[in-house]
Amino acid sequence: MSQHEGLNRRSFLRNAGLTALAAGAAGAPLAATPFASSTGTLAQGASAKYDFDTPYNRFGTNSVKYDQQIRVYGPGSVEVGMGIADIDFKAAPSITKALQERLLHENWGYLDMPASFIENIIGWNKRHYGVTIEPSQMVITMGVHPGLIATLKTFSPKGTKVLLQTPTYNGFFGDLTASQTLAEEVPLKLVNGTFQMDFDAFEKQISVDTNSFILCNPQNPTGNCWSAADLLRIGEICLKHRVVVLADEIHCDWVTKGQKYTPFASLPNKDVVNNSITFKAASKSFGLAAHKIAWFYTTNPDYLARIKVNHRAELNTLGIVANQGAYTPSGEDWLMQAVDYVDGNHEFALDFIKKNIPMVKTYSKAQGTYLMWLDMSALAEKINTKALAEQHNKAKAANEPMLKPEQMLERWLVKYAKVHMNQGASYGKGGENHVRMNIGTSRKTLEKALTNVANALKPATLSTAL
Repeated sequence: MSQHEGLNRRSFLRNAGLTALAAGAAGAPLAATPFASSTGTLAQGASAKYDFDTPYNRFGTNSVKYDQQIRVYGPGSVEVGMGIADIDFKAAPSITKALQERLLHENWGYLDMPASFIENIIGWNKRHYGVTIEPSQMVITMGVHPGLIATLKTFSPKGTKVLLQTPTYNGFFGDLTASQTLAEEVPLKLVNGTFQMDFDAFEKQISVDTNSFILCNPQNPTGNCWSAADLLRIGEICLKHRVVVLADEIHCDWVTKGQKYTPFASLPNKDVVNNSITFKAASKSFGLAAHKIAWFYTTNPDYLARIKVNHRAELNTLGIVANQGAYTPSGEDWLMQAVDYVDGNHEFALDFIKKNIPMVKTYSKAQGTYLMWLDMSALAEKINTKALAEQHNKAKAANEPMLKPEQMLERWLVKYAKVHMNQGASYGKGGENHVRMNIGTSRKTLEKALTNVANALKPATLSTAL
């Protein structure tokens, strides 16, 4: 059995960290003194060194990023998963320790939410980003998506429009489907390799049936950390036209060097802030997506009361425990070092692509997230993805779905590079012939993926593939 089809259980348990760990103290509160830097990035002074450079094998663990792709494309088809947005690193030791200790108590009855859980979230936002959140202003939810859907159902009646600045996180389109609302896409502008908001186009596309705007900050997939001026201007436009701002800030802890994340709730215009709801989680920061814990908050008590009518959370004990293990001093150290490491991945990938894969176009270095947005237009034209889609659709079985040219690009990269990345058209207007690459992984894994793509795009390989 290959490593792609299965994984020795004993070695997996060992690799997954289910043996004793020396590092990390679970449950200890974070320091009470401020330690956020002036740029909004994480504090310095880590007390331990964590290994992000050793590749961590996730094959055979029912991972969406790896095993789901093997199921879609076939055994041996994917050597490197660079798609779905979760990180490949071993969890912070403080998280594993907290979970191990809770497992020793062999009863799984109803959990009384510990007061420290919300206190840690509030403390984190205050110390890192200067945002003061009252406990009464916050709601714990199963994930950002359930929170967004409840909020959309509150402010956007069925059939009305929701503003999206595209390309944007493709999961938002699923939230619109769940709330039976429609996307009103406003493409971002590209200026000198950097994406910018198009304020004029944004305001022009607001109509009488536009009630909500989903803001993504840091932006997925472009990596923008929107400035305070950008956020204030877009917030004022929304307030003027009674459009509620839904600020998804789930990637806020991943900010590259020299950049700054500005929370929407920190803006100086209180009326603008009161017209917003912010959504966050530890899932992107600490790799806790499967634990299904998130939160949203607003300074507007009327908004919060109305949203609660449409919201119900079924929380899980281990998710709460994992989050508590994350928001500890050693969890802080781990994340600080992970952010620095991924910042190096951004530099490495930009340099590698520039030198070795000229057919792939990059943009300015991402200001935030562990994602890269790549323009594959030259490759799409070279392999003629439109013709490939037509050929596939003519030959497919009647019960198989029709495929678009962008999906053929995604499939081509799997077939010839054995690398899976997310096709760009699913991110809305402006995503055509692009892919989103997740670089929240070891540099060795990143180099393997980029080398595979570079080899696949060599003239000799391309001529064989055509």
